Amino acid sequence: MEKIKEKQKKAYDALKESLGFKSPMEGVRIVKVVVNSGTGKQSRADKNKNDFVAERLTQLAGQKAAPRSAKKSIASFKLREGEPIGQMVTLRGARMHDFLDRFFNVAIPRIRDFRGFSKTAVDAMGNLTIGIREHTIFPETADDEIKDVFGLSVTIVTTAGTREAALAFFEHLGIPFKK
Repeated sequence: MEKIKEKQKKAYDALKESLGFKSPMEGVRIVKVVVNSGTGKQSRADKNKNDFVAERLTQLAGQKAAPRSAKKSIASFKLREGEPIGQMVTLRGARMHDFLDRFFNVAIPRIRDFRGFSKTAVDAMGNLTIGIREHTIFPETADDEIKDVFGLSVTIVTTAGTREAALAFFEHLGIPFKK
């Protein structure tokens, strides 16, 4: 398979005329990938849940996960300010390209009944956010710990200024969208 980095270079040439780019610096490219997982209520019941999610995200991304804490207290959710509620990893450069290659070529084909991503997953700023229900689609995870399955979201941040430019770029990269 062709690497994501090489596909980005070819995307500029293909989209140059249709999107009106005059310089390669105007071209759409991927800036960073953010992988998030919220633990919320589960972390209150099991204190080791945050550590488990952090360890797994570190394995998946190849970079240590940073804990995210609540910004303010919400009494109806029994949430206190500063309480850990999730984990996050921001990937750039070589780690980002390696993660995207594994994500699109290995993990996505392992999703059951996969029919493509919705085009509404691309926002007005040109970023693609994909929700994954089970982290077990990645081959790095051990199958013996099926009881501790968690979901995560993968956000691909681009330099596209519009939704249309981002959709054309993602389709050129070969990201599978629903028909």
